[in-house]
Amino acid sequence: MKARFRYRFYPTNQQQQSLAQLFGCVRVVWNDALALCKQSEKKPSSVDLQKVVITQAKKTEERAWLSEVSNIPLQQSVADLELAFKNFFNSCSCKRKGRKVGYPKFKKRTNSQSARFRIGGFSVKGDGVYLAKIGTVKPIWSRVIPSAPSSVTVIKDCANRYFLSFVVEVEPGRVDAKNQSIGIDLGIKTFAVTSDGETVQSPSYKKLDRKIRKLQRKLARQPKDSKRRNKTRVQIAKLYNQIADTRKDFLHKLSTKIVKENQVIVLEDLNVSGMLKNRKLARAISQQGWYEFRVLCEARIR
Repeated sequence: MKARFRYRFYPTNQQQQSLAQLFGCVRVVWNDALALCKQSEKKPSSVDLQKVVITQAKKTEERAWLSEVSNIPLQQSVADLELAFKNFFNSCSCKRKGRKVGYPKFKKRTNSQSARFRIGGFSVKGDGVYLAKIGTVKPIWSRVIPSAPSSVTVIKDCANRYFLSFVVEVEPGRVDAKNQSIGIDLGIKTFAVTSDGETVQSPSYKKLDRKIRKLQRKLARQPKDSKRRNKTRVQIAKLYNQIADTRKDFLHKLSTKIVKENQVIVLEDLNVSGMLKNRKLARAISQQGWYEFRVLCEARIR
């Protein structure tokens, strides 16, 4: 079974510049490949796209700077676009289960940035991780990687935080649960009520939510592409990350506890997408993370 292990790291000023250049190249390759797909009557193959947007583009004056970064993340960018199209086509033909996947979109500079290295483009050396044409970065090892990673993704979120996300093979652990089964009813005021009478309260996000609303009103009044607007945007992103990190920590601990203690888990089946259409409750519902809780429970059972 494959799993992701994510660690934060703090790059040096030189590494930040190199990573910014890498993210820009990956974004340009994605956008060029997507633009080419939109212009073509028949979608080109991944190999043909790589020849045009990477190999041939490096020989032109406009894209000569693509040679200054590692070729592996550029190839992975085209491969990720191929996967995005595959998911879109499978979703349209009902071969893919779950919510419908939209058509791939162009990447923006202000959104979260990422670049993926496969084997040959990175290596774990002691306390550091070597990235091709970037150098050695030192993540904060909060836990030990159980096996050798097959790939690593460098991520820079909207709040300018840097992460390394490793993909590794793990063996699913088996724990003898003490309870036969449990039913869980999900809600807003009380996150969960179990069939044995236990109630679970979710963390309060009201204080952070008020700050976000205030900053969003401030952002709306500021002129576009100004330094103050960009500063406010980063402040909003940091507050959103605080809410997301708090919710993720809460859901991970709760799902782990429930899966360990029960053999069978029955969750309330909610139409979350339909409930989000209620504009009065949409914000509170989206902050609870019901779907994420269900996914975490299913992942731990497997």
